[in-house]
Amino acid sequence: MDRFTRLAAEPFTTIDSRGQRDGGRGGKLGELYRRRELLMLLIRRDLQARYRDSFLGFLWTVIRPLVQFLVYYVVLGQLLGAARGIDNFAIYLFAGFTLYTFFADVIFGATGSIIGNAGLVKKIYLPREIFPLGSIGAAAFMFVVQLGVLLVAAILLNALPAPVQMLWFFPSLGMVMIWALATGLLLSALNVYLRDIQYLTEVVMMLAMWASPIVYSWTMVKDVIATYSLPGWLLELYLANPLTVGVMGFHRAFWGSGTAADYPPNLGLRMIIMSAVGLAFLWIAHRAFTRMQGNFAQEL
Repeated sequence: MDRFTRLAAEPFTTIDSRGQRDGGRGGKLGELYRRRELLMLLIRRDLQARYRDSFLGFLWTVIRPLVQFLVYYVVLGQLLGAARGIDNFAIYLFAGFTLYTFFADVIFGATGSIIGNAGLVKKIYLPREIFPLGSIGAAAFMFVVQLGVLLVAAILLNALPAPVQMLWFFPSLGMVMIWALATGLLLSALNVYLRDIQYLTEVVMMLAMWASPIVYSWTMVKDVIATYSLPGWLLELYLANPLTVGVMGFHRAFWGSGTAADYPPNLGLRMIIMSAVGLAFLWIAHRAFTRMQGNFAQEL
């Protein structure tokens, strides 16, 4: 009898395709905030699952990107000559690679997050956005570790720029996070209906790396376009990639050997525009996610 009395005292909630509407403050953000402890549990579970039963454990967080970095540095930088004309090429490469790895980890983790938590999605109500957000938290942990390695290496090689230049870190990371969250939300919903999305994402992210000035300089792209008399809009299209702009911002923050000629004009303005467009894209992606989430349980 006491059980039915307690149930009758609970406030009435409405759950539909738009999620739970319980009259609480803050809308969807407020709902996610009220479940922040669950979000932290999802992040912790994701991190523990990655290296469960592994002897080295979280050391793989450092080993894997360092091995990739060494391969690119030796093969592309030294054997193929990509380091020619780029002072402190190791820091230049690792700075861009660190930001790209964070972006890729968010996208890959978010894309499979709904399917990976199918058991929870089908059994109980949770704000579905919590699963892509959990992948961002796990990627952020990996990013912080790699960022620490980058800072130590830049200090040891005396490659850091002036402290004021290091402030480029914040808008660069913020802009890339906006685009990563928006893209991850959209892909996580689409992947429920079309499982080929996760494989297509791997191909696109591989192309995205080579479409950004990580293992080469931006001036090389400009010189190629000028040499072959290609239309100028191709260069603007190249610079319209948010990852390209973010990587160059990271170079300004951690690669002290760069000069004004190593960056396109109005880099800060480009970053502001990209952030504004990214926020609009985030709103559109969330609206699409909200419309699609109503049938997640049936599709899974």
